[in-house]
Amino acid sequence: MDWWIVFAVFLYFACAALVIAEVFVPSGGLISICALACLIGGLAIFFQHSFTVGWIGVAVAAVMIPTVIVIAYRMFPKTRFGKSVTLTPSERQQGDAIPDTPELEAMLGKVGQVVSPLRPVGMCKFGERKVECVSESGFVKNGEKVEIIRVQGTQLTVRVVEDKQA
Repeated sequence: MDWWIVFAVFLYFACAALVIAEVFVPSGGLISICALACLIGGLAIFFQHSFTVGWIGVAVAAVMIPTVIVIAYRMFPKTRFGKSVTLTPSERQQGDAIPDTPELEAMLGKVGQVVSPLRPVGMCKFGERKVECVSESGFVKNGEKVEIIRVQGTQLTVRVVEDKQA
């Protein structure tokens, strides 16, 4: 009967290995069903040995399975396969189209050009910097010259500059 206990412990290890495999291999739940079968087989052997050993097996399973799942999910993003299938957040660099309030306040009064039509929100280019702007008067065509007339937090309000050519 002692060999049956060794076999039940082996089934528990097989269950843990299959749970880890389920995290790394997309199987549609087939590996989970095999892991559940190993767990039930191990519990059946433990309960056949004695009632106390069976409940100890239940307690070990209650601790082992969540622990293995947490460890596997923490390891997954660090593997080569995990890195290739998980999305990483994009890193935003300071500069193009990212509002920086103190720098925006310094831009008050500057003249730039509309890069994308303002309806009433769009992109304008001031020097080498593209910034999202709001038009004071509504629609402004692409290529028009605009001046920053107001800065509220990170919102720039612009007005069309009339070219005075006589």
